[in-house]
Amino acid sequence: MQEIKLDIYATLVCMVLVLLLGRYVISKVKFLRDYDIPEPVVGGVLVAFFIMLARQFYNFGLQFDSSLKDPLMLTFFITIGLSADFKSLQKGGKMLAVFLLAVAGFVVCQNAVGISIASLLGVNPLMGLLGGSIALVGGHGTSAAWANFFTQPPYNFSSSLEVGMVCATFGLVSGGIIGGPVAKYLISKYKLEPKDTKEKDTLEGVASKGFETPKEQRLITASSFVETLALIAIALLVGTFLSHLMPKSFTLPTFVWCLFVGVILRNTLSFFKIHSVFDREVSVIGNVSLSLFLAYALMSVNLLELLKLAVPLAVILSVQVVFMILYVVLITFRVCGKDYDAAVLCAGHCGFGLGATPTAMVNMQTITNHYGPSHVAFIVVPLVGAFFVDIINALAIKGFLLLPFFPS
Repeated sequence: MQEIKLDIYATLVCMVLVLLLGRYVISKVKFLRDYDIPEPVVGGVLVAFFIMLARQFYNFGLQFDSSLKDPLMLTFFITIGLSADFKSLQKGGKMLAVFLLAVAGFVVCQNAVGISIASLLGVNPLMGLLGGSIALVGGHGTSAAWANFFTQPPYNFSSSLEVGMVCATFGLVSGGIIGGPVAKYLISKYKLEPKDTKEKDTLEGVASKGFETPKEQRLITASSFVETLALIAIALLVGTFLSHLMPKSFTLPTFVWCLFVGVILRNTLSFFKIHSVFDREVSVIGNVSLSLFLAYALMSVNLLELLKLAVPLAVILSVQVVFMILYVVLITFRVCGKDYDAAVLCAGHCGFGLGATPTAMVNMQTITNHYGPSHVAFIVVPLVGAFFVDIINALAIKGFLLLPFFPS
């Protein structure tokens, strides 16, 4: 087979072209727009498909340079850490704590379900973990990061990236499909209505403080960019150092260490009033890093390997959707108060429990546009779904990997 090795510059061009291809296809396909399928996923899968055809029929392949892969991945997770402001916990009040506990319980149960089904089917239990909170709660970025970890000893699961990407994409779509109907079912069954006007006004005041757009928007400048880049560089250095420093008995992927360093850095600087992290700038850098990282990961996917795992994956993911519905109806809805706000929170939980925070927001907007506002839900869900769940997820995944049926 003739295989062309691309250097770092050619690989970067391919990554950008993947994003542009994904954007173009999404602009032409309504289904992809409706379910917010990310550009790198669409473009990356298409490129991987074309590469597969070239390998099969023309004995021609491409080998991409991987130099940018890890720095981009680590940068993305650092930006998640830098976004985790513990002061924001005060905005959600008691409901945030209750919902966070419900979500934490769900993450643990979701992994238990995935691993159990994988074991019953006689496949690698890592497939169940990837078909659990790694891909469904974590999304494409977390899936690709853990997949990179699982391809290495002692796990040696060569198809982990393909499995993770399929699970994350399936979750993104299914989370958008079930969220609205589940909330509507709860609202209809229990005849729920938005709370009285007085309470709405009170909550609206809280919500506006959390999500208002300032009159004078802070601009992203060269100076502010350098400051944010300095924070990311420090987190990269310290996170990778800690990763190498830890004993083998306490192995965590490097990106988890970088995420935690980002959290500590953000809140330490805030507590001592040394520096105010520019959230919008951090978000931009994180989104760009994630998009480029996913573009690389997905255009490198071996789709032929994935076909061998189609049946067990379909079973695992189908069970996970059913479990998601049962959990929000029987647990999330009840612990959050069995009221209208709880029903809207359930729509959001379905969104990021299987897909991503944007899916959760769309689910909730669909419900509130029809039935009325739920300001509590629009405070709590972004806080939990955007970064707190990533910290819970990282700890839960590591906990499951300590179980005896995973190699150590």
